[in-house]
Amino acid sequence: MTKNTHDLTPFLLVCLIGFAAFFSSYLRIPVMPLFAASLGAGPAQVGTINGAFMLTAGLLSIPAGLLADRTGRKLPIIAGVTATAISSLLVTLCHEPGQMVAAYIIFGAGLAAFAPGMLSLVADVMPSNRLGQAYGWYTTAIYVAMTLGPASGGYLAKVLGLRQVFLVSGGVLVAVTLLALMLLPQGPPRHKTDLHIALAESVNLLRNRSLLACLLATAGSCIGFGVFLTFLPLYASQHGYDPARVGLIFAAQAVTNVVGRVPIGSLADRFDRRWLVAVGLLCLAIALTALGQVVQLAQLMLCAVVMGVGWP
Repeated sequence: MTKNTHDLTPFLLVCLIGFAAFFSSYLRIPVMPLFAASLGAGPAQVGTINGAFMLTAGLLSIPAGLLADRTGRKLPIIAGVTATAISSLLVTLCHEPGQMVAAYIIFGAGLAAFAPGMLSLVADVMPSNRLGQAYGWYTTAIYVAMTLGPASGGYLAKVLGLRQVFLVSGGVLVAVTLLALMLLPQGPPRHKTDLHIALAESVNLLRNRSLLACLLATAGSCIGFGVFLTFLPLYASQHGYDPARVGLIFAAQAVTNVVGRVPIGSLADRFDRRWLVAVGLLCLAIALTALGQVVQLAQLMLCAVVMGVGWP
């Protein structure tokens, strides 16, 4: 499908599918550590499950993006959402933590295939003179989904049970897969460069010291945020908070993240970005340190807000 400045239907479909996929995936965020603990997982095993997901998603993102350039966007997107749906449904069959590790590796592979393809598809369906605005709306859609998903997942866990949340997540993702299969545009292939050559060129980018510093800062912030995602539900549960309240804590972080993106982006245009990165990392460090020292719900939510300020 060609770009059309008058027809926004393809772009709106991309936003809708992105929202639905991230919403249904993020239903599981406050639930996974609690469900893993119910299967006998200790903190180290819970960390292994989330770590397997994040490592797989990180390692496969570049190859998946290159594949989307060669084949068009639709195939990796469909494969990614399908894998994500399968991972949720597999979790409902798990009876020990090791099985959850395998399911979350599939989850990571699915997200790695889905996310780059969707971002590229935005550029395919929108004209270049409206691309910044388009990315703004698309990222807003998925971050709203990341806000509503954990809160909804926590509520569903309280009402239906922990295992059932993964069933709901998988069922919605199956519906998203069918919607994407029927309605998403293909997106044109961009180039036919040999995959191994493209990978080698990507590795060569690491010689750029500025880029390497950005990658290290991003990796550090992702590790800190991963600690928050993984262990907050366990910590809150130890202090008597049900999954619904855990979801509210995650929602506080996500809402702050969404609201803060535009003003923080404006500050980045006016001031030295290195200082903003340093302030963001400091906020993450303060929030993580404080989370282990407080127990009241309002205090936990305040820490989540500080985490949200640091994460954009």
